[in-house]
Amino acid sequence: MNDALQRANDRTAVLVDTHDAGHTYGDGTRAVVAVHGVTCQVRRGDRIAVTGPSGSGKSTLLYMLAGLEAATTGSVEWPAFGATPAGRPTAAGLVFQGPSLIPTLDVTENVGLPLVLAGMTDAAARQAASRALGAVGIASLAWKLPGELSGGQAQRVAIARVLATEPALILADEPTGQLDHTTGGQVIDALLATAERIGAALVVSTHDPAVARRLDTEWHLIDGGLAAPATSTGAHR
Repeated sequence: MNDALQRANDRTAVLVDTHDAGHTYGDGTRAVVAVHGVTCQVRRGDRIAVTGPSGSGKSTLLYMLAGLEAATTGSVEWPAFGATPAGRPTAAGLVFQGPSLIPTLDVTENVGLPLVLAGMTDAAARQAASRALGAVGIASLAWKLPGELSGGQAQRVAIARVLATEPALILADEPTGQLDHTTGGQVIDALLATAERIGAALVVSTHDPAVARRLDTEWHLIDGGLAAPATSTGAHR
């Protein structure tokens, strides 16, 4: 294990540190300020719900925390990782809100791909993929192609792909948005259980108050800014 991941395994480690961070898409008269003035930290073991209306900047904030969108103002740093976690599946994993599966790969191959790219053998990656698919209740779909899945099933595959890598930082953008209440609850169970087992931080953007209540801390965004200091909402329920 390298020094950066050893630091990330420290339960008190600051994984992400933002200061007055913002992101603007475009420039000039076409500029759209998606996030502005955000100062916050994510530590190993945190359980954070990011809430707010549509268009409030939730997705952009998660992309910034994952290192997939650069701050155009202020700063975002990753002290425990030493550099951006983007492209490092064991550092940070992001569940995207929209479709993100490769259509020519079956479900197992989609889930195992980040592990293979990180150097794991095909056999080991398949074993990890099988465990993750079981955790989100879709082991029976292992050999199907993405085109054979419903929207909700595809979303659970995308979640399994992140869980299989066991990253230090798990980020999920509206992971239950396409799921019914029962299935959504199972997915949150799986995210929380995996985060607890591996000691990861978990950050979930959501419109669902029931999901937000299952996490310890709530960040509420309005028009791209944090509306209030983080508030406790409960612990691992």
